[in-house]
Amino acid sequence: MQEYLKEDEIIDFSNPDIQKLAKELAKECTNDEQIAKKCFLYVRDEIRHVGDYKLDIQSISASDVLKNKAGWCYAKAHLLAALLRANGIPTALCYQRLSCSEYEKGIYCLHGLNGVYLKEHGWYRVDSRGNKEGVDAQFTPPIEKLAFEKGENEYDIEGFFDKPLDVIIEKLEKNDTYEKMKGDFPDYK
Repeated sequence: MQEYLKEDEIIDFSNPDIQKLAKELAKECTNDEQIAKKCFLYVRDEIRHVGDYKLDIQSISASDVLKNKAGWCYAKAHLLAALLRANGIPTALCYQRLSCSEYEKGIYCLHGLNGVYLKEHGWYRVDSRGNKEGVDAQFTPPIEKLAFEKGENEYDIEGFFDKPLDVIIEKLEKNDTYEKMKGDFPDYK
């Protein structure tokens, strides 16, 4: 589990603002599941999804996301991983390949979410991308309630990753506006 607790330049949980928020969210919690839920709800509800708001904000690292209060699904997953790892909860990055037709017809892209290791349930996937009409991600272990139901030609990427996929970071660095990203989403085949 140690790889799911480590810090890097993207999941930069030693950042003072992340440390402060992680401690604040863990207050009055008596177990990892309660901490994980509070962190999930914070990222889902308090951090705007760039695509939903059509923002020209480039957030890549967890500290960027917290500072900007916005990020794509991948970046929001980086912040959730940082908050949970700061609280000693093993957290992975997970991905799905989904249709991105809400942005452009006929394209597929990666969608970022998290796997959280809960002592009572084992690995449990959560999706903090943010709710809107037609999207209702929840934290209800052991039942997964992710943002999207998979359709035709959509699938889960196998595995729990301790760091972001290279293609995610490349696309986030390259595409610093909403318009650029919606025409060049990360994909995985």
